Amino acid sequence: MTPDPRGFGIYIHWPFCKAKCPYCDFNSHVRERIDEDAWRNAYLKELAHFAALTSDRTVTSIFFGGGTPSLMHPGTAQAVIEAVARYWRIVSDVEVTLEANPTSVEAGKLRDFRAAGINRVSLGIQALDDADLKFLGRQHNQDEALAALDLAAGVFDRFTFDLIYARPGQTPEAWAGELDRALAFAADHLSLYQLTIEPGTVFEQAHARGDFALPPEEVQAELYEMTADRLGSAGLMAYEISNYARAGAESRHNLTYWRYGDYVGVGPGAHGRLTLGSDQPTGRKIATRQHRAPERWLEMVADGGHATRQFETVATPQRLSEMVMMGLRLAEGIPLARFEAETGQPLSDSLDGLRLRRLIAGGFLELSEDRLRASASGRQRLDAVLGELLG
Repeated sequence: MTPDPRGFGIYIHWPFCKAKCPYCDFNSHVRERIDEDAWRNAYLKELAHFAALTSDRTVTSIFFGGGTPSLMHPGTAQAVIEAVARYWRIVSDVEVTLEANPTSVEAGKLRDFRAAGINRVSLGIQALDDADLKFLGRQHNQDEALAALDLAAGVFDRFTFDLIYARPGQTPEAWAGELDRALAFAADHLSLYQLTIEPGTVFEQAHARGDFALPPEEVQAELYEMTADRLGSAGLMAYEISNYARAGAESRHNLTYWRYGDYVGVGPGAHGRLTLGSDQPTGRKIATRQHRAPERWLEMVADGGHATRQFETVATPQRLSEMVMMGLRLAEGIPLARFEAETGQPLSDSLDGLRLRRLIAGGFLELSEDRLRASASGRQRLDAVLGELLG
C-alpha cells in the first residue's frame, strides 16, 4: 500500500478529569476510583482490534487526549506506546503527544511520562490570570501554570500550551499583555481558542441566565486579529484557525486530522476515520465511534475486544463536506487533487460553482492552480463561509 503523505494517527481517549470545567463539552467524567489495570488492558485490546484492520499502515503520531490523560499512570502510556509499535510499523520520529494540566501533582509526573515515551506535551494553561482561571473552573493558579511551563521546557524538546481568550470583560489591552507573557514562555507552538458557549455545558446555563456576557463581536474580532498579528511578529504563524507554530513545529497529529487523513480512535467516545480496501487516499472511507460511557466501554471491550458503536461507510457527499470543513481551517488550504481522490471528480464538479465564485469575489476564498484555501478574512468567518459554500 502506498503510504498516505498526510500520515496515520492513533488517538487514545482518557475520559477522566479531577473536575468538569464549565465551558467543556468533551466526553469527560469525574470518578473517585479508577481501576487502571483494567483500563490499560482495555486500551491494548481495542488497539489490537483496529490493528487487525489496518496492520499495513505506518503510524506517524500518537495522541493521548481527554479528559485529562496526565492523570493516568505513566506506565499505562508506556504500555500503549509499546503496543502501537508491536501492532503497526512506526516512523522513527513518531510524534507522541500527551495533554496535561499544570497542577503541581500532574506537572510532577512529566519526567516519568517522558521516560515512558511521550515526546511532546500540551499543557492546558487556559489563562494567565487567577480570577479568570477561577471563572474557567481550572484547578491551578497562575504560579503553578508558569512553573509547569518551566518544567516542560526542561523535559521536552517540543511542548505547547492552550489559552482561551474573549473572556468576559477582557479588553484588547489586557489580552495583549497576556499574550506577551505567554510568548516569554512559548517554544515553537501555541493554541489560542476563542471562548464559545457550547450546548449542554454549565456555561450555557449561566450565560442564558445572564450571569456573564462575552465581549461584543467587534471586540472578539479585534482580539482574533491582534492574536494573529502579535504571534506572527514573534515568528509563530497561524497555520490553523486556533493554532500557531514556527515552520516545522506544527502538530503532526492534528495536521493528519485537518488534512482528512486516517486515524484510529480508541477509548470511550473516540471517533476515527479509516480508509480500507485500496491505496491511500482513495478507497472506502469508514467512520468509527466507540461507546461513550466509560464503564460501558470498559465492559464491552472486556467482553468483545472493542466497544464500537459506529462502523459506517462515509458517503461521497459527506466525504466532501468533511474534507472542506476541516481543510479550510488550514492556512495551506486543500490541494485540488484531494477533491478528486475523495469524490472521484474534480473541484468544478464537487462544489457549487456559483457559490464558489461568489465567495472568491468577496475575498473569502482563494483558488489557485493547485489548491483552494480560505483567506485570512475567510478563516475569521469560516462558519459563515462553510454555510454558504456547502449550502
